[in-house]
Amino acid sequence: MIAQPHRVLKAMELRLSEPDEAFRQEVRAFIAENLPADIKRKVETGRRLDRQDYVIWQKILHARGWIAPGWPEEFGGTGWTPIRKYIFEEELAMGSTPAIIPFGLGMVAPVIMAFGSDQQKKKYLPRILATDDWWCQGYSEPGSGSDLASLKTRAVADGDDYVVNGAKTWTTMAQYADMMFCLVRTSDEEKKQNGISFLLIDMKSAGVTVRPITTIDGGSDEINEVFLDDVRVPQANRIGEEGKGWTYAKFLLGHERTGIAAVGRSKKQLMKVKEIAARELSGGRPLIEDRRFAEKIAMAEIDMLALESVVLKVLSEESAGRPPGPEASLLKIKGTELQQAITELLVEAVGDYAHPYVPEALEDGWNEEPVGPDYAAPLAPHYFNWRKASIYGGSNEIQKNIIAKMVLGF
Repeated sequence: MIAQPHRVLKAMELRLSEPDEAFRQEVRAFIAENLPADIKRKVETGRRLDRQDYVIWQKILHARGWIAPGWPEEFGGTGWTPIRKYIFEEELAMGSTPAIIPFGLGMVAPVIMAFGSDQQKKKYLPRILATDDWWCQGYSEPGSGSDLASLKTRAVADGDDYVVNGAKTWTTMAQYADMMFCLVRTSDEEKKQNGISFLLIDMKSAGVTVRPITTIDGGSDEINEVFLDDVRVPQANRIGEEGKGWTYAKFLLGHERTGIAAVGRSKKQLMKVKEIAARELSGGRPLIEDRRFAEKIAMAEIDMLALESVVLKVLSEESAGRPPGPEASLLKIKGTELQQAITELLVEAVGDYAHPYVPEALEDGWNEEPVGPDYAAPLAPHYFNWRKASIYGGSNEIQKNIIAKMVLGF
């Protein structure tokens, strides 16, 4: 017997206490009243967002005190329970808000809190909280992706500074960034990981060059190459001890992989799949009535239910002061596989209208008289773009190795 999508979705709904349900309604009302209409329209129609769209929304959340649910209260966090953090993330997705840019708030900030000096905490954390600085990640290099420990970008001490030379690649939104957290080699050790340090680099420094990479979806505003030519970085911008950057990088990647799961946004996308599939087709009955397609939706929702339970467990562990463990790798694998599966379902639900590959469809205001439904044009570019999800944050193959080592002992 095939599980019916509407029954699975009902099973997925969390049973909330009265205070938590009241909190959900509070968040929902706040989003409805404060999310600018033009930004919401871009999100709902799959159009590209620019830097200002993200910054406007994040500053609105900051003014409300809701921008950093995962931070400790002493640094400006909310003090919410794990379930309220989860409710908040889900309501952001359901309300068609821009995704919170994670590089500052969710990635480098926890590293600064855990390993940074008091001066670094005082300098950087308030600016991250207020979205006054946009951060990017300098990890992967042209010859060092999954084998990150082989990185060659080098920092040589010179007085109170390091002089940095090298290149980083796949650097998301580096064209917007004010700061980069960067892994560099400060010494040559037999064990490669021992010679890596963690630097904070001002992207306006002399010698920093950003060059866009055109992706398979036709976009050139998402990922970049960053070239570092004799860039001077104060040694005061090194996090923790020299040569301990690998430890800090692993800590950061645990937080990144947990966030990649994005259950709330996948739920919203599945709702969109069902909404499209429920519409009557010109050639006959709605696609949702097709047994095979309904089965695909049901399987996706079952996977999401399992993913959701692990996310809640990880949030609970984090609230108890324990950083993400191998569960983060599991979330990364299943979360990205599910995201890719949903984009496939969206394209299948739209049918022929998703066939044309038109990258310009992502631009706001493009094709005011589209052929077919207005939601169809961006789906093919989004489908192509999401192929990368199983690679970034550490490829899914690497995550399986991590699980084998940490859980199975291989």
